[in-house]
Amino acid sequence: MLKSYLKIALRGLVKHRVYSLINISGLAVGMAVALLIGLLIHYEFSYNRFLSGYDQSYQIYVNESVEGAIESSNAVPLPVANALRNNIPGIRYVAECDWMQRHGLMVGEQKLYLSGASVGGDFLKIFRFPLLQGHAETALSDPYSIILTARTARALFGDEDPMGKSVRYDNRFDLQVTGVMGNIPSNSSFYFQYLVPFSLYEQSAGWVRASRTQWENYSFQIYAALDPNASREQVSSRIRDLIQDNSEGKVNFEPELGLYPFKDWHLYNEFENGQPSGGYIDYLQMFGLIGLLVLILACINFTNLATARSEKRAKEVGVRKAIGSKRKHLVTQFLVESFLITSLAAVLSLILVYAILPFFNDLANVRIQFPLDQPLFWIVLLVYTTLTALMAGSRPAWYLSSFQAVKVLKGKITTGRGTSRGRKILVLLQFSSSIALIIGTMVIYRQINYVQQRPVGYDQERLMMTRMTDDLNDNYQVLRNEMLQSGVVESVAWGSSPITSIFSRIEVEHWPGKTGDTPAGGIAFIRVTEDYFNTLGIQLLQGRNFHPDWQSDSTSLIINRAAADRFGLEDPVNQTITLQGGDQGTIVGLVEDALMISPYDPVVPTVFAHGQWGASMLYRLRPEVNTQQAIATLSVLFNRHNPTFPYEYEFVDDTYAQKFRLEVLVGKLAAIFAALAIFVSCLGLFGLATYLAEQRRKEIGIRKVLGASLSQIWLLLSREFIGLILLSCIIAVPIALYFIQRWLAQYTYRIDIGPGEFIIAGLGAVLITLITISFQAIRAGRERPVESLRVE
Repeated sequence: MLKSYLKIALRGLVKHRVYSLINISGLAVGMAVALLIGLLIHYEFSYNRFLSGYDQSYQIYVNESVEGAIESSNAVPLPVANALRNNIPGIRYVAECDWMQRHGLMVGEQKLYLSGASVGGDFLKIFRFPLLQGHAETALSDPYSIILTARTARALFGDEDPMGKSVRYDNRFDLQVTGVMGNIPSNSSFYFQYLVPFSLYEQSAGWVRASRTQWENYSFQIYAALDPNASREQVSSRIRDLIQDNSEGKVNFEPELGLYPFKDWHLYNEFENGQPSGGYIDYLQMFGLIGLLVLILACINFTNLATARSEKRAKEVGVRKAIGSKRKHLVTQFLVESFLITSLAAVLSLILVYAILPFFNDLANVRIQFPLDQPLFWIVLLVYTTLTALMAGSRPAWYLSSFQAVKVLKGKITTGRGTSRGRKILVLLQFSSSIALIIGTMVIYRQINYVQQRPVGYDQERLMMTRMTDDLNDNYQVLRNEMLQSGVVESVAWGSSPITSIFSRIEVEHWPGKTGDTPAGGIAFIRVTEDYFNTLGIQLLQGRNFHPDWQSDSTSLIINRAAADRFGLEDPVNQTITLQGGDQGTIVGLVEDALMISPYDPVVPTVFAHGQWGASMLYRLRPEVNTQQAIATLSVLFNRHNPTFPYEYEFVDDTYAQKFRLEVLVGKLAAIFAALAIFVSCLGLFGLATYLAEQRRKEIGIRKVLGASLSQIWLLLSREFIGLILLSCIIAVPIALYFIQRWLAQYTYRIDIGPGEFIIAGLGAVLITLITISFQAIRAGRERPVESLRVE
């Protein structure tokens, strides 16, 4: 019997090629969108889960109360590590870590500048990255050891065995290779290309050694793994007050420690009230909803197209019932047809996803692999196809099998208001969803454009940055003079933070007019040269710049406008403030605000001090100089004064643009999915237009005989659809407004929602509707009355 059903279904597909093509292509697009989004969600949820024991791994973070709000940070004092090791039951391993910055590796003439980490000896016991060579327990026991990833080892040593060989590190230490690690996969929150012992960092940097006892120095990251029988809640309660209990004197901001689960790092990267609450997971949920929505829209198309051909299938149903077929047989027949069409659509969707996956990976900056070799994928695909077939084919199967044989064979089949109303509701659902997606996409793009046009407070044009090394700090003045004399650079400076980030924050304990005992926290602190503000183009509003001689200006400070507002100082110049630790400084200048962190949030209050050590060199190319020529000239200069590191640079405008990467990605994906939703909805609209034209075929023939024109026929078939789309707009507006307001609420600097997007989306939907239904309306209007009025 099943073979007979398949034969009938195949004959129907071949006979009605246009309807079959529309059905299969509509379902294929919907299934491809849902499948692609499903692969994306699976990939994002796989982050960090490739490591065994990931669910017992945590990062220590601290919550502080700042001006009534709880701020969370992963920068904690170094003494916390030993306190966790020695005093807290339930903690199995503890590892200190720096901020995984870039360092120089050199073997012979081969020089690399790569990201790596200084980590405690238990790091590989907490995060069990597999070693291809060496042993995790001992590989970092010697301070002068290094673990390389396989890719880094090959870049440094080629085909030679790297074990036991020497690597020059930052042109200061010779480290012995004690381990080779497998390459870090793309779905890892960590990205390092080598590991060195934290003990080397501690031995070589006096300030790190001093930090072992400084509970007020929040400069490190600390990771921990819990015992298998320990719970996060138990350990969190034990570590919460460590800082307050061990700090000498009064602790400001009531710091409390917590455990940030390794499994949540990627998806829950935002904090609310001191707890991981959301972040990228919100976008994945949105994409998942869109994928399900597009699939439902495609299934609605199948339903509409199937019922639109009800009269053509009615006689078939009548004949089959007359010769003894039961309703369950007919239901099975139509479900087999649905499964066949859905299976063909599934195959086409696989081809579509396979073809566009490389482009999608580049767009979304992911590395999704098509899991064709995994049996679980095929099982999931079979279940997915079956559920889609049932969702798409159940209503047509039930509806078509309900026809009564006597009425059908007498030509008295009627559809009734309920069926017509059901189709209209489905179209309303389709276009309401599509219009809401269009509105959301336009708002996302408007918000991105609004923030991108926000004044940054400095000039990004031809401004470049290079990370400072020890050699660059030692040779800074000589290199600076040569850069200026080269004729390709007009200004050079350095800062202890790059212009696109903030590396250090402090508390300001006292300032003129202060009331109460609470200091001002979260103040950015940046040491700069006297050329810093001129190089960046930051406007000096009051007072003076730093003197060239930093020693004579060691107690002078310059603050930005946001800091003056935080302190309530209308005329801050010559005022004295007291910094964290009791150091006093005199404000000698006030500068304009500059965006350094998030372009969506207020400018961070910042205090600038004069200094002699920098983390980032900033320099501006002359406007008349060719960029490639300038880079070639600068490369020679940097290689001369920084011989063990390759010359690397970044343009500030490119680095700043990365801050919009996630929002731009969301906007592009939302636009693509909205366009596909509209396409699928138009197929549904075409199905309903086909159905109505079919139902009113004789009426149209009579109207033409009585003199109706083509435009009158077009208007007859169009006005009902226009009413449906206008009603869809009314439904879509409050839905879109609700989700848009929730999305915009996460940004301090955001647009105001106006009527423009809603009007444009509504007019666009009406125009698309007219274009879609005009094909059927014109086709019905051009049909000769003799064809439509002929009685079989």
